[in-house]
Amino acid sequence: MFKRVAIVGVGFMGGSFALALREAVKGVEILGVDINPKALEKALDLKVIDRAYERLDDLENVGLVVLASPVRTFYNIAKSLKQVLDDQTIVTDMGSVKGKLVYELENILGKKFVGGHPIAGTEKSGVENSRKDLFKGKRFILTPTPNTDQEAKRKVSELWSLLGSYVEEMDPYVHDYVFGCVSHLPHAVAFALIDALINLKKDVDLFKYPGAGFRDFTRIAASDPIMWRDIFLENKENVLTAIDVYISSLQKLVDLIREGREEELTSYLKEAREHRLRLEE
Repeated sequence: MFKRVAIVGVGFMGGSFALALREAVKGVEILGVDINPKALEKALDLKVIDRAYERLDDLENVGLVVLASPVRTFYNIAKSLKQVLDDQTIVTDMGSVKGKLVYELENILGKKFVGGHPIAGTEKSGVENSRKDLFKGKRFILTPTPNTDQEAKRKVSELWSLLGSYVEEMDPYVHDYVFGCVSHLPHAVAFALIDALINLKKDVDLFKYPGAGFRDFTRIAASDPIMWRDIFLENKENVLTAIDVYISSLQKLVDLIREGREEELTSYLKEAREHRLRLEE
């Protein structure tokens, strides 16, 4: 297993990975790389990382590099890593977007790059909110290409299994369609709902009267805006397709309510309820 691991992006996800790694792999040395010196200082104080670096150029003798920064930073990071890493170093990521990004990173870094996405997280941000159990019992999606080095893929897969995740593989483009629908769309809807209430409030501050349903539904709108800006833009086609279908479903609901079509409205709500209940199974 890896003896020296560098995490690029020492925030909530990178910090959670570091804590989980420290617990699962005894004796591993964890290096944190971030452009924010305060984040690095906090990570050192909390003993999330062992060493802190503000520059990728200073990395050496690293067995694994994990990209945990916003996805649109990956391109420039990969170009910098190409200059300092040897051919044996494996690079993987924790990004929520794959598709063409995986192939472009592979073109830069070579076949030792292994795309990955842990299906875990919260609306929290910052290394101080890191959780060592974040990945236990959760899925981790590997997104290899035909060119991916098989030994590198095996090592990344085994590492995530050690962290308690259930590892499965998925085509990078299929990944972006799937998570554009089940993850990126719900976040877009939550952000838009908050925006709608901002515009609806008029003389009454609607945010003073949130019920449990509103809090539950919009929890993810408290997520990091920079991270989600990058996700929406990197997976633009799938996100826009999903939003268009959502708008059609919403328009159908509008028509049923406006026209007072009770039976059809009941069927619409019943079908949605039944699909939601299946998630509990």
